[in-house]
Amino acid sequence: MPLLRGARPLKRWTYVGAYGPELMVCAASARIGVVPVAWWAIWDRAAGRLTQGHHSVEIDARRVAVRGRFELAVGDGTPVEVVSPHGSQYAWTRKRAVTVKGRVGARAIELPGIVDESAGYHARHTAWRWSAGVGVTASGEPVAWNLVDGIHDAPEASERTVWIAGEPREVGPVEFADDLSRVGGLHFTREAVRAARENLILLRSDYEQPFGTFTGELPGTGPLREGWGVMERHEVFW
Repeated sequence: MPLLRGARPLKRWTYVGAYGPELMVCAASARIGVVPVAWWAIWDRAAGRLTQGHHSVEIDARRVAVRGRFELAVGDGTPVEVVSPHGSQYAWTRKRAVTVKGRVGARAIELPGIVDESAGYHARHTAWRWSAGVGVTASGEPVAWNLVDGIHDAPEASERTVWIAGEPREVGPVEFADDLSRVGGLHFTREAVRAARENLILLRSDYEQPFGTFTGELPGTGPLREGWGVMERHEVFW
């Protein structure tokens, strides 16, 4: 994809998140035009400690590492891929529910997670709400989800997906509470928050991504026995 299309700069990123009852970890690398951005975070639920940073991220669809913090291998998963119009141009995304294995500090982990690969020529003003999580249904099946409002959110052929035992199913539109306490019938309890507000003249961003737990009804699936993951609110001029 060229760096410019119709006077809109290319934005692209890869995000990997792994979520569990004792530990959650995420990392991402992005480019806004030619400007690189990276971040990572570890939410140690057992210790009640959030560690985060903006450096030394090495990431692709198969591996994610932050020097001195963690090194993880990303497994396979059935992808969902969507191209949507956005502003006068378009945006693309591919989401996967995966297993993430490796080490976080001295701790060996094997956790379910979500991979988000996205790119596009998004409108100058872009805003979305997003949830990525994993858990177990009331019937005992492993489940993962990717829910969104604001981008790739058409009534059909959207990126909204629930993976049940690894098999993806599209679900209908969902509504997010303004305070991110709920998405559809899922209720969210925040425990730790990554947030940033920046004003760099041409680039302005207001971002919030809390880690936490989920209860309630998962769209298209039914009651959730337990769930972990993130909610996200992002408004950006880019």
